[in-house]
Amino acid sequence: MEPQSQLLMKEKTTETTRMSGSEAVMQSLLKEGTSIIFGYPGGAIMPIYDALYNYHEQIHHVLTRHEQGAMHAAQGYARVTGKVGVCLATSGPGATNTITGLADAMMDSTPLVVITGQVVSSLLGTDAFQETDVVGVTQPVTKWNYQVRRAEDIPAALARAFYIARSGRPGPVVVDITKDAQINELDFNYQPVESIRSYTPESPIDFHQIEEAAKLINLAKKPLALVGQGVVLGNAERELLDFLEKAEIPAAWTLLGLSAMPSDHPQNVGMLGMHGNYGPNIKTNEADLIIAIGMRFDDRVTGDLTKYATNARVIHMEIDPAEINKNVHADVPVLGNVKKTLPLLTAKITNNDHKDWLAEFDACFRIEFNRIIEKEIAPADKGLRMGEVISKVSSAFDDDAVMVTDVGQHQMMGARYFRFKQSRSVVTSGGLGTMGFGLPAAMGAKLGAPDRPVCVFVGDGGFQMTIQELGTIFQTKIPVKIVLLNNNFLGMVRQWQELFFDKRYASTELINPDFQTIAKGYHVPAVKVTDRENLDDAIRQMVETDGPFLLEAVVEKEGNVFPMVPAGASVSDIRLE
Repeated sequence: MEPQSQLLMKEKTTETTRMSGSEAVMQSLLKEGTSIIFGYPGGAIMPIYDALYNYHEQIHHVLTRHEQGAMHAAQGYARVTGKVGVCLATSGPGATNTITGLADAMMDSTPLVVITGQVVSSLLGTDAFQETDVVGVTQPVTKWNYQVRRAEDIPAALARAFYIARSGRPGPVVVDITKDAQINELDFNYQPVESIRSYTPESPIDFHQIEEAAKLINLAKKPLALVGQGVVLGNAERELLDFLEKAEIPAAWTLLGLSAMPSDHPQNVGMLGMHGNYGPNIKTNEADLIIAIGMRFDDRVTGDLTKYATNARVIHMEIDPAEINKNVHADVPVLGNVKKTLPLLTAKITNNDHKDWLAEFDACFRIEFNRIIEKEIAPADKGLRMGEVISKVSSAFDDDAVMVTDVGQHQMMGARYFRFKQSRSVVTSGGLGTMGFGLPAAMGAKLGAPDRPVCVFVGDGGFQMTIQELGTIFQTKIPVKIVLLNNNFLGMVRQWQELFFDKRYASTELINPDFQTIAKGYHVPAVKVTDRENLDDAIRQMVETDGPFLLEAVVEKEGNVFPMVPAGASVSDIRLE
């Protein structure tokens, strides 16, 4: 018996049905509650698509225009629903086109199951037409991957894939299925996976760690909570607020932790990191205690590690043991899902008063508002600014839309000026920073949250990387609102060239097409705005239009995102201009 078959063997029951491997894939997806998948057909996965033909009323397949688009759409779906996103791709170039999405999902802990077709088993290793070593290629960017060569192994492989993708710290998995495994028959019996030997998705809670953390919190005079995506992934938003409010601790958030607490919460002091708010950055080195909650101390948050949180003890609440002490030493690590550990910690801490400490953040915000924010959202000069467009769009949706972004200046502006009332309202590429992410991710987000408005902000650079997905939006009738912030530059790179390379704008200026004509070709209504006096009417038209809409706002060419912590600098060296 092959080792892979031994790995997936389970105790069989007598309740089996004879079917092909391809139909077993469909039945397995239904057993896992899958109702929507994203993908692109091809030769090696054609038997699965043929089986899908009979399941169109149970599983909605979204035909994207590129496999990368399918991946980002599945990510958007997973991020707003908390469910596992599912993709289909064929062998060879179809499979390799998923790599960027896999790497993005791995960095941002997004649960995906990606099913790829493969050449028949007898041709493996022969450089057959459209053969690629999918397991070898995807291993560095997946939580788990596996190749199925026998039809009878399909149910167990998919059960394991879904369990691994969504448990513990979520992530992407790949199941590569040979064409003969798809065609051959098996006695289908599906057993959901509830545990895997040697795989521990959550560490057991150490109550001594809880006690030690509570002691530090009760003694702290200037505590600062750093809120990451772990709160959202763990569905621990209520537990977070209970904890913060009991001890009156100011809370700053990472890019992916953005909507874990409402924007207008009095203890929400803003975003951390390179383009974060002034107060959270400079106060990091004044805090006497840092409480990191479901975040990984990314370099864009910490800056120079040798000058980070120099006066603070550190409590690190984290589900993944590999993140503890990886970048920042934790005086007290608290391992486990924050959904479980936060209430235990809240029960041990005392009611506290940090009004004076919170007032220091308010003072910092007033400085930032006068120096930066007011000029960005209510500029006196003629040109449109990204911040004012984003702020007005947020208001037009009553600060309660799902914001999706591509990557670049508009991404940071969106994080700074879009506002939120509920969790799972932010879909953006954090760790990998993938240009082209926004448009397809918005498709998946809208399909995952059909009752919520979904607005995607894109730059003219990233938009053109996946602009073909306008075809998917048209064909599938996905009512996303697209705001194109067009400055005819690769804006973030240009900003760095201006500040650090003596304005040597090497290969960053773009000669763009007529986006309005392109939108018309895809039957997407569109309007272009160049003057402030037309902005409100254009936004109103976008909001009131049923179906998709493209609002192109021509913004100033050389606008910059401030504040900014220069790369490699201390968070205390944040620049306001």
